[in-house]
Amino acid sequence: MEFIDQKIEDYSENHTTAESDILYDLNRTTNAKVLQPRMLSGHLQGRLLSMISKMIAPKRILEIGTYTGYSAICMAEGLAENGKLITIDINYELEDLVKTYIHKAELENKIIQKVGDALEIIPTLNERFDLVFIDADKDNYLNYYNLVFPMLNTGGYIIADNVLWSGKVLEPEKHKDADTQALLEFNKTIHADTRVENMLLPIRDGLMVLRKL
Repeated sequence: MEFIDQKIEDYSENHTTAESDILYDLNRTTNAKVLQPRMLSGHLQGRLLSMISKMIAPKRILEIGTYTGYSAICMAEGLAENGKLITIDINYELEDLVKTYIHKAELENKIIQKVGDALEIIPTLNERFDLVFIDADKDNYLNYYNLVFPMLNTGGYIIADNVLWSGKVLEPEKHKDADTQALLEFNKTIHADTRVENMLLPIRDGLMVLRKL
C-alpha cells in the first residue's frame, strides 16, 4: 500500500485537517483491538471522503463495507439536511463497535447500519443514491457495481477502494489470486464503461472515482 515515500505521506497528513477526537479514538481502537486494521480508511483517505461528500452534499449515501464505521462517519459529515447514509457489512462481530461510535458521533439519525450479505440487502433498498462507496469483498466489486448503478442518480458518484491492491494489479501474470483478477476486471470494465467518467487516484491502496453521465 506504500506507493509514495513515507515522508511525503507524513507531510501530507501533517498538512491535512486533523481527524475529530471521535475519529482519532476510533482509529486508535481499530488498530489496537480489531483484526486487519489496514482496512481502515484512516486520516488522509477519511478526510478525502469527507471532502468529496461535502462537495456533493448528497441526500443519500450507500456504503458497502462498514468495517468499524470510520469511513461512514467521515462521509456523513457532508450529508445534506435530512440526508441518510446506509452502511452494510456482513461482520456481526463488529456491529456493536460500529453502533458505539455512531452514537458517540451523534449520527444515529443519519447513519442506518445493516448487517448481512450486501448482495441480498441492496436489492431490497428502495432508494436513489448520490454517492456510493464500495469497500468490501473484492471478488464482488463488479456485482456491487452492477447492482447499484441503476440506483445511482445521474451525476452521482461511486468510489471504490483498494483498486491498486498493493500494486498487484501491475503484475497480473504473477498474481493469479481471485482478488487481484477481480480488481483487474473491475478496473478494466469501469474504464471502458461509456456511461461514466472515471479517475483512478493512487491514494493509499487506490481509489477509483467515477461519475454517472
